[in-house]
Amino acid sequence: MLLLLTRAAKAKLVPFVVVGIALFSSLLLNVSTAAQSPTAHRALTTRPARQSRVNHAVKKRPVARAINAEEMRALLKRDGNHPLLVNYWATWCDPCRDEFPDLVKIDKDYRARGLDFIAITLDDMADINTAVPKFLREMKATMPVYLLNVADPEPAITAVDREWGGALPATFLYNNKGEVVYKHFGRIKADELRAAIEKLVGSKEQKAEGTKQ
Repeated sequence: MLLLLTRAAKAKLVPFVVVGIALFSSLLLNVSTAAQSPTAHRALTTRPARQSRVNHAVKKRPVARAINAEEMRALLKRDGNHPLLVNYWATWCDPCRDEFPDLVKIDKDYRARGLDFIAITLDDMADINTAVPKFLREMKATMPVYLLNVADPEPAITAVDREWGGALPATFLYNNKGEVVYKHFGRIKADELRAAIEKLVGSKEQKAEGTKQ
């Protein structure tokens, strides 16, 4: 009797088992299809692409490096290959802010032609990670930027130029031998500065063409 009841129970359970297996198989098929769909592929590939863009933005974030007077003098030395443009500025200096877009454009136009350009700020060290990079981002500046971190800037100013009293902005153009060929105190005259740069990079390009011939 017990054996008969067990067989009967099994017979009743078979349809439910078959239905359960069918439902489970259907669920697995749907999951597999969704994973292979274009939408799922885009979802999987979008995250790494987005993360890549974030990492790229972090890498391109403008920064300023603190330097002392000795390191500044080392930056001004030339190796005989490229002329150098140096601009001394600060975020609190209105003429500096006014002229900076012109300098960013000059850097963009002449970097590929062999001009080195560095910007040295006289902001406080407290601003090196705040006001300074914020200003550089606003200006879309990509040139190397340094912050002169000295207790007394007078010796560094004198080392740059004895005629410079430290007023900002101040701009100096050096030839590839390290000789000052142009300097301007106050807001630059972009056309005047470009003409001075053109003399340096233009003569270098002419020499390069002559060498090729």
